[in-house]
Amino acid sequence: MKTSSAFCRARILGVALCTVLGPVLCSAQEQAGTSRLAEVRITGSKRFTSDQVAAATGLRVGSPVGHDDLQRAADTLAKTGRFSNVEYRYGDSEQGVRVEYQVTDAAAVAISFDNFPWFTDDEMIQALKASIPLFDGTAPEGGSVLDDISDALQIQIAKAGVHSTVSHALTTAPGSDERVQQFRVDEQQLSVTGVRFGDDLAQSDRGLHTRLPDVVGAKYSRTALELFEIEQVRPVYLSHGFLRVRFPAPTAKVVGNGVAIDLPIDPGPAFTWRPVTWTRNTVLGPLELATLVPLHEGDTADGTKIEQGWQAISNAYAGHGYLDANLSPVPHFDDAAKTVTYSVTITEGPQYHMGKLVLTGLSTEGEKRIRDAWKIPAGAAFDRGVYNDFITTGIKQAFMGLPFHYEKIGRFLEEHSQDATVDVLIDFQ
Repeated sequence: MKTSSAFCRARILGVALCTVLGPVLCSAQEQAGTSRLAEVRITGSKRFTSDQVAAATGLRVGSPVGHDDLQRAADTLAKTGRFSNVEYRYGDSEQGVRVEYQVTDAAAVAISFDNFPWFTDDEMIQALKASIPLFDGTAPEGGSVLDDISDALQIQIAKAGVHSTVSHALTTAPGSDERVQQFRVDEQQLSVTGVRFGDDLAQSDRGLHTRLPDVVGAKYSRTALELFEIEQVRPVYLSHGFLRVRFPAPTAKVVGNGVAIDLPIDPGPAFTWRPVTWTRNTVLGPLELATLVPLHEGDTADGTKIEQGWQAISNAYAGHGYLDANLSPVPHFDDAAKTVTYSVTITEGPQYHMGKLVLTGLSTEGEKRIRDAWKIPAGAAFDRGVYNDFITTGIKQAFMGLPFHYEKIGRFLEEHSQDATVDVLIDFQ
């Protein structure tokens, strides 16, 4: 910037804040109001090029420009959701006004197309890149770019003769903690007419075929198909030792008034079991821990039994009062031998003891019966198994013969880490 300059900031909510640097602002504003735009430069983004961000400002080199135009462009960038911070500076030169926008990329999430069977993901991604300057295959968690994507997708599906609105929502991808921005056609009427599995094991499994009505006949939704893979197909493969089974994206083909689905499956190798290596365990010894995982060396590494084993160990620790015990199992695969072993680190935490039993919603007689039936005395090591049994069966037995009716029971364990006690709160409603 040559002769005069100003430095301004557009905050993420679109509220502008301008800080004057020196007495030259008025001169710069006056000149900017009568000058043409000579240059728009963008710095700071690692996700987008300078030209991409410049296109999103709405500014055009060679057009008349004033301070308000520069500020409006900064606000526009801030409102897109693509940037967590937008600042700019400008100055006058012989060629006209030169402006530099300094931006900081905001967090981005993956994008998901839920029910667009007329196009592949690649086709939609390319259409969005062609029409939206600030699109790179991801999406922000909020901002005007999301509406731009929805509008562009509406134009895209219109090419297939579908006239509907497209909505978006920030959600969690099936089977993970990953946040994704999901786009879906609001009035998509096509139903799934059939599903073909891409592997013989799934294709021949009778149990899976009995669950196909969960998706066949229902409205087409990739999310529903991915949940079906996780909840129904994946357990079949895990039980046969295919611990690294993968499910590439389902493919959809519009046939008449329905959608035919192919579910590709990459099973990987089937593994056999080798014993676990335990570390940091003191309460339960290796032999006792091993008995809780129902597998022996050379067995098929049944993933469902492995998960049951980890849960059984957590329950065993909770039975000794270690309510915060945490297992960190790490698999070690030997692809050549097709075996798997786990190293499991156990963080046991404190041992909790019984504190207070707090009861609400009971008559005097009802409370007496519950307290008489409660099995864990104050100060004893807390046993979550005893607690669970009391909730499911012990309460009913305590009230046997007493004309007492309750619709539901609220229960809560209140842990006190400072003295390692736990209070049991039971509310009868």
